[in-house]
Amino acid sequence: MSAGCRCSWIEQISYTSHINIYSNSRRQSYIYSAVPPTSVAVTSVQDLYEFICSGPLLDKVGLTRENIGETIDKWLTCGSQLCRLFQLNEFKLNDAQKVRIFHYYIPVFLWCENQISQHASSFKDGEDVPPLMIGFSAPQGCGKTTLVYALNFLFYESGRNCATISIDDFYLTAEGQAKLREANPGNRLLEFRGNAGSHDLSLSIETITALSKLNKEGMKMKIPRYDKSAYSGRGDRADPSTWTEVEGPLTAILFEGWMLGFKPAPDESVKAVDPQLETVNKNLQAYYDAWDKFVNAWIVIKIKDPSCVYQWRLQAEQGMRADGKSTMTDDEVGFINTLRPQEADAETNAKLKAKRHQPPATRLAPRQSANQRKRTPAGLKLVMIRGKI
Repeated sequence: MSAGCRCSWIEQISYTSHINIYSNSRRQSYIYSAVPPTSVAVTSVQDLYEFICSGPLLDKVGLTRENIGETIDKWLTCGSQLCRLFQLNEFKLNDAQKVRIFHYYIPVFLWCENQISQHASSFKDGEDVPPLMIGFSAPQGCGKTTLVYALNFLFYESGRNCATISIDDFYLTAEGQAKLREANPGNRLLEFRGNAGSHDLSLSIETITALSKLNKEGMKMKIPRYDKSAYSGRGDRADPSTWTEVEGPLTAILFEGWMLGFKPAPDESVKAVDPQLETVNKNLQAYYDAWDKFVNAWIVIKIKDPSCVYQWRLQAEQGMRADGKSTMTDDEVGFINTLRPQEADAETNAKLKAKRHQPPATRLAPRQSANQRKRTPAGLKLVMIRGKI
């Protein structure tokens, strides 16, 4: 997928109340494209079919040309729905738009549908089926929030309710962040929100547990949201009156975050990279029980060049500033580099590889009955090179 330059293929995103997944506190990010915005008319279904079949994710999501041919109407419907969501002319899409919709969003959506079907089949007739928790782990600014936004809309259009949450929703309050800084004087990795230790894990457990039980008609709850523009961009938890309300029964919970699935690295390796990272590494030990153990299926997006993250985050702050919100200055955005301090030492970094939690094959999905068969959480790994899948 293309990302990172100044040319946006979404001029404006219109929010509607039924899919307001990140209301008030979080601005929907723009999609930036490095592909020249040359309009390409969709001349025929056959042309589109061939384009879909050329996508790089088909093998990963288990699709064949035959599958696509049999479900082409569904592809066309989903494509039309996404064009409506992003206010695009479905008959005159440019290359970047076609790739993002037909090579990325729809294949991932179909993979998620398959995971939901398998999840439901593991329950006996008459048993309550909890929503499937799908975890999206990806670096900041690479488009995971917009991916979740698109998937949520497609589920809604097909008559299924989803809840969308982010690790950002569980940041400490401004007061909690101040106490964290005071407890760790001089540790630049805990000066701002972001690293392990800057989240309210009790709130996340409480929220995820409640969402997992939201499987009946009429059940409702509000999801915490975080206001990144508060306190000049340092952020604070949004007022509960602005939190997003979701209604059951939920089909899936879409949970995204840049460090979702991370696990602690060996102490000696961490100390060699940055002594200040030791505290963060120890804090990370509690995150499995708070987040990762709830995830039934994983989507992991990797990027080839981590240096893009700073520029993407800078664009997000500048976008909020354009909307009239308080933000960090361009210099303060440099805190993003403290989220990956291992890059300070390239030689040591080669030894300390980023580790993500790999769910064990024998683990039951959360809150399943003893009679339900065990199912290994599935995983879909995508690699983005200069923003392209």
